[in-house]
Amino acid sequence: MVYIFYLELLMCTVTFAKSVPADFKEEPLENEVITYDFPFVRRGKWNARKPKHTLHLNVPVPYVVIHHSYSPPACEDGISCAQAMRSMQNYHMDEHEWWDIGYNFGIGGDGAAYEGRGWTVLGAHSLRFNNYSLGICLIGDWRYKVPPARQIKTAKELISTGVDLGFIKTDYKLIGHRQVRETECPGDALYEEIKQWKNYSPFPATVTDLPDVVEIPESIRGQWKENGTMKS
Repeated sequence: MVYIFYLELLMCTVTFAKSVPADFKEEPLENEVITYDFPFVRRGKWNARKPKHTLHLNVPVPYVVIHHSYSPPACEDGISCAQAMRSMQNYHMDEHEWWDIGYNFGIGGDGAAYEGRGWTVLGAHSLRFNNYSLGICLIGDWRYKVPPARQIKTAKELISTGVDLGFIKTDYKLIGHRQVRETECPGDALYEEIKQWKNYSPFPATVTDLPDVVEIPESIRGQWKENGTMKS
């Protein structure tokens, strides 16, 4: 039991509602026509499973949340990075019974961005914060060392592209997963690294700050303050 709890702290795991409106219809993923100036691998190319359901994410989002996978470990080529994406998706869908891989995007050590839920589908990466953010996972365990330069470069380029395309607010705030959940994610080394990135925000500092995040509706924040249920 202690081992399982420790893994929960290391990995970017969250809970996600399983209900979906009866009249909700999925948007065809194949309608995506955006091109990119960096390596970008669409879902079909890494053999993603079809999501069980999808919900729309209201964009542009005010936050970008950076994660590491912890497990699977770092990948260095297209084959191993695609396998890592499938491994995460299988774990999220089969073990947690989520609708899909939790992240909006994955970034591989090969320098490619991998499409997860994408720009406009609600993620399952940051408990209580999914509605206000995009989740980007840098594949690997980044507790003790930073990701390769090309992996970091692509992560930054993906965020910049999201701003240019109108999916991320121009004045967005960049945070690490640990700032909105009790977890070690995105690893100490990567967390120190992203503090140097454009638009990094030290607030919220921890999950206990969420009731004071103005981008979250006051009605929700008021309930948290009244119930005192912020710790996960």
